Amino acid sequence: MKHDHSNFAVRQAYGSSVQQKVTQFLPLVRKLAWYYEGHGSATIDVDDLMQAGMMALTEAAQRHDRPSDDGFAAYAKMRVRGAMVDLLRGQSHKPRSAASWSRKRDCAEQGLRTELGRAPTAAEMAGAMDMPLDRYEAMRFAASTSSTSIEECYSDSDSAFGDERPDPEASLLASEDSSVLAGAIAALPERLQLVLKLYFIEELNLNEIAAVLGVSVPRVHQLKADALKKARVALVSQTD
Repeated sequence: MKHDHSNFAVRQAYGSSVQQKVTQFLPLVRKLAWYYEGHGSATIDVDDLMQAGMMALTEAAQRHDRPSDDGFAAYAKMRVRGAMVDLLRGQSHKPRSAASWSRKRDCAEQGLRTELGRAPTAAEMAGAMDMPLDRYEAMRFAASTSSTSIEECYSDSDSAFGDERPDPEASLLASEDSSVLAGAIAALPERLQLVLKLYFIEELNLNEIAAVLGVSVPRVHQLKADALKKARVALVSQTD
């Protein structure tokens, strides 16, 4: 009996740990979804990217089967980013849009309310929608949190997106006042802004950026160089 209680306590700790990790790294999913939005098929929107990212994050949290966070941040970032890149490259099944999924969920909920005479539980909803409970919870969470502003995604207080990779160009940009730097980057064309975000913030390599943008690696190198050059010029003009 003591052994059973111990197992229950461990399972409970792991279950709590999974939810905590999903909640902690939700900003990571939001940011990646906003960064990748608009750079794939027109049928894939932020909500679709959020759902793909939430699935990957939930699976990562479940596979990282220990309560400590050792190594989880890097693992989660890799899995979430990979899921979204795969979606944009058409290598994964096209997800239902959040709006379509929400309609299906509402229909299932109404049917269960009528049948049961009460509000259905999450497990009952998952069964009615023919999906595992953890997947249902993740999709419900994604649908309820995907409507977030781009300003929220750039929060300086978010520790999930620190860029610690040494780079001469990054050091140059990092030496500038954050508000001035933000203005300089905002002045760049949208495509060049995305290249800088993917490279310095998301830490994608040139091959990965090429896959997201649908261009060659040499072209990504050119875009990166052009973006940095224009950012430096903008910084100089703002500080003169």
